[in-house]
Amino acid sequence: MAALNFTIICDTREKTPWDFDGVAAVSSSPLATGDYSIVGLKDYVAIERKSLSDLVGCVTFDRDRFKAELKRLGAYRCRSVIIEGTVSEVYAHSYRSKVTPESVIGSVMSWQTKYQVPFVWAGEFAPRVAVAILRNFWDHCRRFAETMKV
Repeated sequence: MAALNFTIICDTREKTPWDFDGVAAVSSSPLATGDYSIVGLKDYVAIERKSLSDLVGCVTFDRDRFKAELKRLGAYRCRSVIIEGTVSEVYAHSYRSKVTPESVIGSVMSWQTKYQVPFVWAGEFAPRVAVAILRNFWDHCRRFAETMKV
C-alpha cells in the first residue's frame, strides 16, 4: 500500500496508539473530540476508537460521558466510532461484564440513530479501516478544493 499524502493526528491521550504500518505519517496533538483526525482538517473529521471492553464500559458505568462524546462527534462532517471487536464477539460474550449482548448491540443501534454517528465493527482490522475512512475524506476534500480553484 502506498504512503498517504496527508498526516494522521493521534490524540495525545491515546495510551497505545494504532500502528499504521508506515502507510501514513502520524503526528501527536490534542484533539477536542475523538482519537484520530487529519492535519488541517481536525475541525471536520474525528474518529473515536473503542476496544470491546471500552464499548461495554460505555454501555454501563461510562454511559453519560460517552453520550456527550457522541453528541460532540455529531458536529463533525466525517465521524465514526471504530470498534476493535466484532458482533460475533459480543454475542459470544467475549468481555468481562454481566451486561447482555443484547444490551450492547441495542445501545450501539440506538446511539447510531440518535447521534447520527456510524459505528464500525472492525475487529483486528481497525487501524486499516481508520485509514480507509480518513483517506476517503481526504480525497473528497481534495476533489472539492480542486473544483473551487479559479
